[in-house]
Amino acid sequence: MSESIITEKALALSLKQLMKTVPLSKISIQNIADNCRLNRQTFYYHFKDKFDLVNWIYYTEVTECIANCNRYENWTDGMYRTLCYLMNNNSFYINALNTPGQNAFNGYFFDFSCELIMGIVNDVSLGMNVPDMDKKFIADFYTHAFVGIIVQWIKTGMKDSPQIMVENMRNVVEGSMLGALSRH
Repeated sequence: MSESIITEKALALSLKQLMKTVPLSKISIQNIADNCRLNRQTFYYHFKDKFDLVNWIYYTEVTECIANCNRYENWTDGMYRTLCYLMNNNSFYINALNTPGQNAFNGYFFDFSCELIMGIVNDVSLGMNVPDMDKKFIADFYTHAFVGIIVQWIKTGMKDSPQIMVENMRNVVEGSMLGALSRH
């Protein structure tokens, strides 16, 4: 593992530890650096601000959860692993989602999810003559639904198990995405 990755992981762990007890809005770059015994400038060498670090954590950790799950036949596996990951890191994500900001986590979460769902839409529409504009609309529609449900689940304390959440989403998605794409 490169020295750069080790430093980024140390900063990420520091932020996650701090977010267990302190709202993200109250955490400074200096707090993050001090907590892992690095200097403030080292932080800025790797990240532009704390939101960039939050997004890096999500991107690097969730990417592992959804690896090889951007096809229609296996999206539920990736969704299950993602929800388990979110549940295991609940204080971090509840805190991140409750923090407003210029480049807050919500927008990043949407963009990341949309890219994944677009891959699934492209997979389902293989062999169909669906205009790109229609695929984009369908991907946006499902992204809003998925992100909205997941954000609500996180903010309300993750009461349902990941299994129940995935089953409920699967029940809605199966057939409806194919139906939406085949009407174009």
